[in-house]
Amino acid sequence: MQGIIVEASTNLYRIKTNEKEYVATARGKFKSVDLTPVVGDIVDFSPLEKEHSIVENEENTAVLEKIHERKTYVKRPRLANITQIIFVLSSKHPKPDLLLLDKQLAFAEFLHIRPIIVLNKIDLDDKKQFMEISKIYENIGYKVIRTMAKMGEGIEEIEAILKNNISAFSGNSGVGKSTLINCLFKENKTLEGEISIKNKRGKNTTTDVKLYELDNNTYIADTPGFSTFDIYEIPYRDLYKYFIEFEEYVSNCKYIGCSHIKEEECGVKEGLKDGKISESRYNNYIKIYNELKDREDHKW
Repeated sequence: MQGIIVEASTNLYRIKTNEKEYVATARGKFKSVDLTPVVGDIVDFSPLEKEHSIVENEENTAVLEKIHERKTYVKRPRLANITQIIFVLSSKHPKPDLLLLDKQLAFAEFLHIRPIIVLNKIDLDDKKQFMEISKIYENIGYKVIRTMAKMGEGIEEIEAILKNNISAFSGNSGVGKSTLINCLFKENKTLEGEISIKNKRGKNTTTDVKLYELDNNTYIADTPGFSTFDIYEIPYRDLYKYFIEFEEYVSNCKYIGCSHIKEEECGVKEGLKDGKISESRYNNYIKIYNELKDREDHKW
């Protein structure tokens, strides 16, 4: 049979099919090839007869046989086959953290995961600064959705974006991420910390990630700590590739290996000068570049 892992905990995996859910253990062969099943994996498994179950108080048990090739993979938190990340910012209280957003967008591009930007609490932004933020990112080509989560405004647009995807929500504390998720599920759903798998001794164990089914073939990943993921997998010399609006200007750089920071006759800086590249994005590029370079220079 085939299904998707929706929860993982201490060598036990909850697998969902169209008909029911199973709790499975994994074959030892996965350890021999250094492959660990993770939430989001599409897997083949063999159901066990009830009398052969090795998991207490679980009616449907199985053995995990095969992990299908992953389309995408996030190392921290471990999550496979995610198709998009919803980056939630608050227009006010707290103020938008565009440096964090630009880090996250670069990392999403690096992982080949579609990013969506949600600007929440637009009703609190008397100066309408969210309009300028929207313009910056829409001009690059990113999808921006403006919401007032407490009033339910913008929820239908998010629902449409989520359809037939595995999506993760990311955002700083206080931006309204939980309110948005509760609106989507039409209930107060406490995602973080909910644990439903027990180990063989019956003791609760922790889980990093869990998938919640919003609709058929539509899942939201509960990812505690996802807002704080680091981007250190990106080599600092390659960072420019993941600021996608730089691409058309890079060919105009005079020097091979241009960092687009100190060099003269730099195509990216010309794009900035001509107003084609956002100043805030460029300044954040420099900050992230220096952060990555410093990390790489001192990793030993």
